[in-house]
Amino acid sequence: MKLRFSKMHGLGNDFVVLDGVRQSLALTPAQLRHLGDRHFGVGCDQILLVEAPTQAGVDFRYRIFNADGGEVEQCGNGARCFVRFVHEQGLTDKREIRVETMKGIIGPRLEADGSVTVDMGVPEFAPERIPFISPVDDLVQPLMAGDEEVAVTAVSMGNPHAVQVVADIDRAPVERLGPLIERHPRFPQRVNAGFMQVLDRHAIRLRVYERGAGETLACGTGACAAVVAGIARGLLDSPVRVETRGGALSIAWRGPGTPVLMTGPAVTVFTGEIDL
Repeated sequence: MKLRFSKMHGLGNDFVVLDGVRQSLALTPAQLRHLGDRHFGVGCDQILLVEAPTQAGVDFRYRIFNADGGEVEQCGNGARCFVRFVHEQGLTDKREIRVETMKGIIGPRLEADGSVTVDMGVPEFAPERIPFISPVDDLVQPLMAGDEEVAVTAVSMGNPHAVQVVADIDRAPVERLGPLIERHPRFPQRVNAGFMQVLDRHAIRLRVYERGAGETLACGTGACAAVVAGIARGLLDSPVRVETRGGALSIAWRGPGTPVLMTGPAVTVFTGEIDL
């Protein structure tokens, strides 16, 4: 089977994007892993599938698969690439679209300067909505990662995140603690582990060990989760510049019950065809 694709990235968080509107695609986990393999396939953090909507009032359906072949609920950097892809492929001429995901509707908008703003929805702190196994709903909770106790804020941005504050992001134990937090039994659907350094009330540095992908150069939902956690804990004020290893995002959040707005770049690297 020959498959057309676009290779895209948002701040170095890279994707293989597939058009499932004009062709019917039902890829197996093995085929998805092959696409994501950086040695034998195209190589990416996630595979994004653009499909026709399944409900009224939306423009497209958005499905996300990690490089390990598992489907996940949400991807913020991918959402920005999604809106650029549907424009470049002539699937729509709307600057703002409504897209259904596994966890609800998002609204990405292509800005005049080429950047993309995404309404990422309202964050969830209730443990059962993340999901996070906890008898209390405290904003900051201890979590044992191996033999080390860390303090995390658990939040969902459509996918689960555990955010901790560190003094120096360059020395943060991302490689050591990331895998332990990702698969911690208190997170039954696994979790994205965020390490946040607060620079001032409007700026942070961030590294994220992503569920099913490992550490990436940037994580859009991770940036949203970190800012939301920081504002809720009284450490930050909106808007916040989030510096990742791949570049910077702008995140705005007015507080409980309101959506998070994320603005950043989306870039097409190349298009191609692969024989699966």
